[in-house]
Amino acid sequence: MLIAMKDILNSNDNSNAPRWVDWAREIQALAQTGYHYSENDYQRQRNYRLSEIAAEMINTHSKIDKAQLFALFQEQIGYATPRIDVRGVVFRNDSLLMVREKADGGWTLPGGWADVGDVPSEAVEREVYEESGFRVQARSIIGVYDANRIMPIELFHAYKIVFRCDLIGGQGRPSNETSEVNFFDYDDLPKTLSGERTHLRHLEDAFKSMQEINKPTVFD
Repeated sequence: MLIAMKDILNSNDNSNAPRWVDWAREIQALAQTGYHYSENDYQRQRNYRLSEIAAEMINTHSKIDKAQLFALFQEQIGYATPRIDVRGVVFRNDSLLMVREKADGGWTLPGGWADVGDVPSEAVEREVYEESGFRVQARSIIGVYDANRIMPIELFHAYKIVFRCDLIGGQGRPSNETSEVNFFDYDDLPKTLSGERTHLRHLEDAFKSMQEINKPTVFD
């Protein structure tokens, strides 16, 4: 289960998440890591309580059930690290491939969470095919972004890797997650973006990569 900031905040405007979101996220990560390295019941109980506090903080400022949050936190085991979101930049002539998400009606670069055991390039190739119907081959990395620095992608910290991919086959078709598939010129990019997945910054870097063959990889 993923919890986006729009599910946590009482307001629809999550462009500037309040500091308590950062605090709750950090407390949860410290509790998760601390529990993993606990050497006795006393240490485990302390970290267990920290996890409860993080859930209580979020519950106080949202409509999400505290027990649901705490159960989600308990599913996270081991040393806490950022999650990885992969996105594919695919051009046909000078037009950029985008898909419309059923979840919020916004347009995004095709992609999604990398699974455990995935080779990153294979993960983005799979995600692009599943969401758009097009077969692609990852060629290079346009950028590595701290997803939570622009707008928190969800409760857990995440990095976003945007790959430049070559179109090698397939046919456009929607999926169980996407309702439309289309190619857009820069001047005709859709106004409604799926903000938790793709931002204007990513699109601008995508088109720059087409114009500058040897453009350096962007990173935060």
